[in-house]
Amino acid sequence: MTATTRTTPRPSRNPDLIRGVGKYSRSQMYHKRGLWAIKAKNGGVFPRHEKKAAADKPAEKAPKFYPADDVKKPLLNKRKHKPTKLRSSITPGTVLILLAGRFMGKRVVFLKQLPSGLLLVTGPFKVNGVPLRRVNQSYVIGTSTKIDISGVNVDKFDDKYFAKEEKKRNKKTEGEFFEADKEEKKTYPEGKKEDQKAVDTPLIKALEAVPDLKAYLGARFSLKAGMKPHELIF
Repeated sequence: MTATTRTTPRPSRNPDLIRGVGKYSRSQMYHKRGLWAIKAKNGGVFPRHEKKAAADKPAEKAPKFYPADDVKKPLLNKRKHKPTKLRSSITPGTVLILLAGRFMGKRVVFLKQLPSGLLLVTGPFKVNGVPLRRVNQSYVIGTSTKIDISGVNVDKFDDKYFAKEEKKRNKKTEGEFFEADKEEKKTYPEGKKEDQKAVDTPLIKALEAVPDLKAYLGARFSLKAGMKPHELIF
């Protein structure tokens, strides 16, 4: 015989007249549940079940060596990375306005969203001086202007592409320490220059096909007296 599962809930022996107030009192429920009979059967005391003795665990050997200092155990990180949801107004080819950072007020072209959730954008560099860079979508305004970027290949760009290279610093001797350090000029990698040209060349061709679009991207966005941002249509 298999135990059948109850589909309907069992009605309470003490239904509520109103919320928190039962129909029967505590003493009435004592007799209704038959607790007096259980108590009388066991000599006026409710029966108690003794806990089972736990099995003896084998003795563990103490370690021979102890660390000199307290070693902190790293906490488990159970957070799962959730991909950042892209705004519906931002699609590949959308012209964005940067609201913060070095290029604040510049108009850029959105290329794609990176795995970290940041947006990959470019000026292009020859038009307004904005190179390939990552921006947070919280600091951009999406406009209604869109550009055809079907000829632009951005498959090679990811978050690792923008990671900074770690340089090892050599220890200075006493003579070098007191001498004035000659700072070397930082040069932009040639590989990244070629990548910038490869992205900008087809993009500039698409800009030249639309009248006044190149000048629109080159102009900086700014608010003037009397302009209300919440009433502007971008």
